[in-house]
Amino acid sequence: MQEGHLHRTGAATAIGDQLRPVSEVAASGHMSWSTAHEAFAEVADAHLAAPLRPVRVLGIDETRRGKPRWIRDADRTTVRLADTWHTGYIDISGDQGLLGQVEGRGCEDVIAWLNAQPACWRAQIEVVAIDMSASYANALPNARLVVDPFHVVQAATKMVASVRRRAIFARYGRRGRSGDPEYGMRRTLLRNYENLHPDRFAAMWNTFIDAGVHGEQVLAAWIAKEELRKVFTATCSGGVRDRLHAFFSWRAAHDHIPELVTLAETVSRWREQIAAAVILGISNTASEGTNRIIKLVAGIAFGFRNPANQRRRSRYATTRTTRHPPRRVTKRRSRSAIKREHNPAPT
Repeated sequence: MQEGHLHRTGAATAIGDQLRPVSEVAASGHMSWSTAHEAFAEVADAHLAAPLRPVRVLGIDETRRGKPRWIRDADRTTVRLADTWHTGYIDISGDQGLLGQVEGRGCEDVIAWLNAQPACWRAQIEVVAIDMSASYANALPNARLVVDPFHVVQAATKMVASVRRRAIFARYGRRGRSGDPEYGMRRTLLRNYENLHPDRFAAMWNTFIDAGVHGEQVLAAWIAKEELRKVFTATCSGGVRDRLHAFFSWRAAHDHIPELVTLAETVSRWREQIAAAVILGISNTASEGTNRIIKLVAGIAFGFRNPANQRRRSRYATTRTTRHPPRRVTKRRSRSAIKREHNPAPT
């Protein structure tokens, strides 16, 4: 009986801590899939049932659950797209990892999970870090909202790519292809100015200047991206205000670029939350790291049919630091010191 218990414990450890697929663990342990899964579920549910500790900074972000699927309603006549998203809640200021997940990414999904938590727990949340998603903006009205800088810069980078594709099509009457000078600079446009070698920067600049008015629009979009990036290097509220003003001024001087106008409107709607992220020094980096583990678990399992099983596996995998404290690092002694201890000098 004890041997069977140890066998099940080993299976649970292999699935939960070593992130091995259930089917592989079951085959190596000569047990059925359901036995291995139940062994892991018993251990995981016992750990995840513990009450959540207080959270000061809460991160909210979504991850795709799997490939888009079409399902039939109960009447068997209507076909609709199944929800393939999970919204996760991450402890950014602590070490609890993924606090929970819900299926869907709408405002009602977010609010339903938060309302299921104790009121005293919700009241201790001071800051909520999100991407530029209106669905999450009203989740906790009493908490301060910040927008992750990564997603702001990502939106600016996508804007530059959109301008480049439109400009190339306007010049050649087709999509860009290998051999076009502008197409060869597509990756250079994604680089930051301070990371560009002077020769590479000169090559990029001259390429789009030679392209005429279409190339000038691409350069204007790239400069706008750099002006927006400068916002996140400010050290005070005055610096944030001045650099946002510089970005909007550049947009006003180039209002003939529709993609830039759209980006500026988005930044304008979220300017208070962007400034708060810079001043407080808070980002959604922990959420992105958690999303990476969630995708890793899904990839190792080759996808999940059951969303509840996926949420259990994902949360258990992202809370390993709470179950296993970091190992104590001891300073290694040099070989000469060890040799002196074994061969003491004669007195």
